[in-house]
Amino acid sequence: MILEELGPARIAALVQDDRVHKDLYLSEELFAIEQRELFSNTWSFLGHASQIAESGDFFTVEIAGQSLIVLRDEAGEIRVLHNRCAHKGAQLLTTESGRLKGRFVRCPYHAWSYRLDGALLSYPLRSGYENTGLKACESGRGLAPVAGLHVYRDFIFARLNPGGPAFHEYFGDVLPMIDLMVDRSPVGRLQVAGGVLRNVVHCNWKLYLENVNDSVHPVSTHESAVRAAQAVARDHQPDPMPLALEQILPFGEKYEFFEGMGGKVFPNGHSISGTRFSVHSGYGNLGEYVKDLQAAHGEERARQVLEQAPQNTVLYPSLALKGSPQTIRVIRPIAVDRTVIEAWNFRTVGGPEMLLDRALSYSRLIFSPMSVVAHDDLHLFESQQKGLRSGPNEWVSLHREHDPREVDHPTRETSGTSELLMRNQYRAWAKFMTMNMKDE
Repeated sequence: MILEELGPARIAALVQDDRVHKDLYLSEELFAIEQRELFSNTWSFLGHASQIAESGDFFTVEIAGQSLIVLRDEAGEIRVLHNRCAHKGAQLLTTESGRLKGRFVRCPYHAWSYRLDGALLSYPLRSGYENTGLKACESGRGLAPVAGLHVYRDFIFARLNPGGPAFHEYFGDVLPMIDLMVDRSPVGRLQVAGGVLRNVVHCNWKLYLENVNDSVHPVSTHESAVRAAQAVARDHQPDPMPLALEQILPFGEKYEFFEGMGGKVFPNGHSISGTRFSVHSGYGNLGEYVKDLQAAHGEERARQVLEQAPQNTVLYPSLALKGSPQTIRVIRPIAVDRTVIEAWNFRTVGGPEMLLDRALSYSRLIFSPMSVVAHDDLHLFESQQKGLRSGPNEWVSLHREHDPREVDHPTRETSGTSELLMRNQYRAWAKFMTMNMKDE
């Protein structure tokens, strides 16, 4: 019997107050339900408006196994359409990004063409469809848009299904973290820059997302990389400190540092790691940029923007932000044991080029699978995926700093090393996996 036939009560039982069942990482049946329920009924990050700056610009992305086209139409509006010809179902666009010639989309199979708003424009042998039911059916209506689309400060989000929460209801009080990131620009605008680091990790997507909120592992997991950086700094005493050393040395802090960083959870799985400070808090002198921010936003807002540099902000289930450096990670599950991880960098429009340099350096140093840091994580993710299949223990512990009263406070502050941030993710997982299911 597959898990779907067991009903929502049995699925919800896989998430307990202080632990989760290993099937969450191993079950292909659960992964299929995740695609249909969790990722289709919540809001997923698609991309950034700067990727489609001009009319006719597009990029393609896959969410919950469904191929989407994100484009800017002739009126300058952003559209998200299903990448499926209404005729026979062929994908209209198979390249990652580009600009449409002629300001329309044409299917390569039978030459059915569509306007940039998705409306059916033309098709060959038109007379052959007269007095048929084409115009009255779905094929005659053109390309289907996603059920929900919201662009927030140029961050593009979509919800595939018509059910599920509205955008602001879903993200709530975590949205100001995007504001902090964007307001690092004196003109309030970011641009994707420097390309993307994209790699496939052979583990379940939830293992990667847990690690985004795991502030305990750097002490042990990255010990060798930190020791190497410390040896270089000690033996050569460079002045000024190279950017790579500035970024990696804070990973060598003790448990007390990471515990003191602070954390906060929000409804629907969202969280902030590093509410008080983080490994990004001690970056070097910002020079005249501080004055530019004060002139643009006022002294108080400039202070807030510069002082708040969390370790990670998670907009569940697919996006992790770093306001300093200006980078994001996007989580794209493709199988129960395979996940695409994308690391994107931003240029802070109106800010110094130094900020982009920091973002590019950090991505190469921490997120590249060939870096001195990321290979530690990747090895352990894949080790977890294999190890979870072994032994009689069917549960994964999330006990650290568990408080039975925490379920009564969906918005709650905690220490920087608490597993509350992970427990919060799994409570959201159980909620959205079962909210539209009915017991048989």
